[in-house]
Amino acid sequence: MNNSIESSKAPEPVGLYPHARRVGNLLFLSGVGPRERGTKKITGVELDENGNITSYDIEAQCHSVFRNIKYILEDSGSSWDKIVDVQVFLTNMKDDFKTYNKLWAEYFSENPPCRTTIEINCLPTPIAIELKVIATID
Repeated sequence: MNNSIESSKAPEPVGLYPHARRVGNLLFLSGVGPRERGTKKITGVELDENGNITSYDIEAQCHSVFRNIKYILEDSGSSWDKIVDVQVFLTNMKDDFKTYNKLWAEYFSENPPCRTTIEINCLPTPIAIELKVIATID
């Protein structure tokens, strides 16, 4: 039985992996970034001709990541309020944590999930944030 889930609204994966996989009543999402479906455009990111980041807007990226997660959850039959655990990867903790943390509090104002935030030196695409999510599903 294939428990892989592909969203019709979230950006296409950048490798060979599903948007999510269901195991029992748990839904495991692959890492979700701020890219947009059907395009190479990344919300909140400006690149030079060589594909290097010249500037980025962490607030715009956060909103885009949260939107993409909602798409995957909804297409999977789950929902935002069923998120139980989140791993957050930031490429610039010093500059971006405060903004991300403020937006987190807005999106998760009721019954926030467990969370771990980690700084890493880069992600597979030129983005500043990626979330790894576990949710429940009926």
